[in-house]
Amino acid sequence: MSTYNALLLDTESYVRMLFKQHNHTNLVFHNLQHTVTVVERVYEIAAHYKLPDKELLELVIAAWFHDTGHLVSDPSHHEEKSVALMTEFLTSKIDDNEMINRSAALIRMTQLPPSPQSLQEMIICDADTYHFGLPEFKETNKAMKKELILRNMNTLVMDWERNSLDLLEKHQFYTSYCIGLLQKGKEKNMRKLNKKINKDVEGPNVSETLLLPEEEAKDPASKRKNSLVARGIQTMLRLTSENHVELSRMADGKASILISVNAIIISVILSVLIRRIEVERHLTIPTFLFLASSLTTIIIAIMATRPKVSTGNFSREDILNKNTNLLFFGNFYKTKVSEYKWAMNTMMRDPDYLYSSLIMDIHQLGVVLARKYKLIRLAYTVFMIGIFISVLAFMVAIMVHTPQQPVINSSSVSPYSS
Repeated sequence: MSTYNALLLDTESYVRMLFKQHNHTNLVFHNLQHTVTVVERVYEIAAHYKLPDKELLELVIAAWFHDTGHLVSDPSHHEEKSVALMTEFLTSKIDDNEMINRSAALIRMTQLPPSPQSLQEMIICDADTYHFGLPEFKETNKAMKKELILRNMNTLVMDWERNSLDLLEKHQFYTSYCIGLLQKGKEKNMRKLNKKINKDVEGPNVSETLLLPEEEAKDPASKRKNSLVARGIQTMLRLTSENHVELSRMADGKASILISVNAIIISVILSVLIRRIEVERHLTIPTFLFLASSLTTIIIAIMATRPKVSTGNFSREDILNKNTNLLFFGNFYKTKVSEYKWAMNTMMRDPDYLYSSLIMDIHQLGVVLARKYKLIRLAYTVFMIGIFISVLAFMVAIMVHTPQQPVINSSSVSPYSS
């Protein structure tokens, strides 16, 4: 028995080391937590049947290794890779080919569709699909879908709810323990999937799906009322976005006026006043004040209209975590068309993500507008103060300046003097 316990500890330590060594972030479902959960389920079911120690040892070893193939292989061959990793480990620890072969057979039994014959095989099959009968099935099913997307297996997630329902319909629990404990829960999960599929087929209004509780949706009057509210929200979002765009256009127009006016002023200064300075030295300071204020105004106005472009790409992780606003070109202009189409389809199937993106887009427009109007206000202020100071400086320079009179030499003799 002590030998078995030592082997179990070594197995757990080795598998945990494998998951730590191959820390793939795309393994959202087939990760260490799932493996630990399956091992716990094996202990739970086996305890009900009071399996002999050696049979329990074979089961637990198979449970620890059954998904390790995902760390080093694609999903279609992961069972055989798991067997290879388990065989290599056990061969270095024990000299018992019968135990190694039984554990390998148990790992292979987790491949769908299974056909278990012995109690051991039934236990590991039920432990691996235990979550089918739990309320947490919705979360685990989402994790599985997310993992397939991250591993670029997009064809498998098309019509995901219907495929999930088909899987549950074909699945069965084999041990009487799991049938009694989990069958009703699985049937409840099937009803939820079927309800979601029927809603998708009917094509509900996206905003109604977002806003309506199920109990309100059953009441036609309440549904009509909420439909009006939903359309009002859509109108509000559209008008708000259009108003922001119009304000941005107005800001650009104000900046363009400032740039044009001050460009004319600078050209006049450079072509006329600069030449006058050679003669009228007292106009030097007012002229350069005028030039500096106009140049500063142009620079600030250009900064207000100068566009800022983002990185231009996103990852699938960003889309699945709803961290990217796909409505702004700066977030996707470097992305391939296929990736962008996938991301948009994903967003449009998720009402919460869709509405969040619309709200985020309005907020980002507001942030850009605030920066534009702040800089334009500063430009107008500089322009106003610059003109005032420059005109004042011209007035002072002209008033203070004393023109020099031509000096007549009194010693010069007129040719007409006698």
